Amino acid sequence: MSNGTAITRRTAMAAGLAASLGMPRTGRAQRVEWPTGPIRFIGLFPPGGGTDILSRLWCAKMNEVTGQQFIVENRSGSGGNVGTLSIARSPADGSVIGLASVAPLSIAPTLYASLPFDVNRDFTYVCGLWQLPNMLVVNNDVPAQSVPELVALIRANPGHYSFASSGSGTTVHLSGEMFKQLAGLDMVHVPYRGGAPAHIDLLAGRVHMIFDNIPQSLASARDGKVRALAVTSAERSPQAPDVPTMAEFLPGFEVTSWGGVLGPAGMAPRLVERIATLAKQALEAPDTSARFRENGATPWWVGPEDLASFRRADEARFAPLIRASGARVE
Repeated sequence: MSNGTAITRRTAMAAGLAASLGMPRTGRAQRVEWPTGPIRFIGLFPPGGGTDILSRLWCAKMNEVTGQQFIVENRSGSGGNVGTLSIARSPADGSVIGLASVAPLSIAPTLYASLPFDVNRDFTYVCGLWQLPNMLVVNNDVPAQSVPELVALIRANPGHYSFASSGSGTTVHLSGEMFKQLAGLDMVHVPYRGGAPAHIDLLAGRVHMIFDNIPQSLASARDGKVRALAVTSAERSPQAPDVPTMAEFLPGFEVTSWGGVLGPAGMAPRLVERIATLAKQALEAPDTSARFRENGATPWWVGPEDLASFRRADEARFAPLIRASGARVE
């Protein structure tokens, strides 16, 4: 047998082994072509809310980065669970992705007696996009000018004051529950299908306050339509440095929202890597990161494994608060 024949046979055997293992014959990962057409991005809350604003900013940049159209499709309801279920039922080919949100993925497993999806089994965690605090704002008819004044006002009128939320199980809801728990208050929770309709009723005076995602609350506070009393992050927001944190009055008070990219279970690893890489490129574009920060959000890119691990840790962090608050959705 000649040396050339032996090399040929070894090459053929190696190629056959690679094929049997599903490996590319070149020894290098083949690039996944994505997107090849318009992409539907499932939003979990109505248009106009904080997460919708940030989702549309990111999708607009993805249009530029990929040359394909990213279409935001809002499917609101049940604290984000309706849209999240829609993501779970989508094809795993990357034609439909959606918002990974703290509400349905970290809070809902403890808050809801049952869910139509399994947060560990039914999804592909792609990457993170942002983190943002909530902001406590009151309508202008509420006389309190600070958190201590608001606490005193609510204590003097138990059961009278109401706080809105973007739905049961959202960080907007749990911020209010934490406020009640740490300050020993009696307030009425009024859930909505998203932050935008809740904010409309706040401006109209139908509810007294909301711990809303900072983009919408900050804009209304700057316009004088509501009064900002505090933010829920551990540190003051760079976009509103004069607004104190809740922890300055109630030690231990911290609630931070986050968003990312979520897909249905079964997405190919190379497809996930491709989406995450392009998402990072769009997120780190100077104009995108600047717009995020203008809206009070911190750009937050983490990869698939880190996002999944973060979600699990976040669920464990929220669970004791939910149980202690007595909040439960059947």
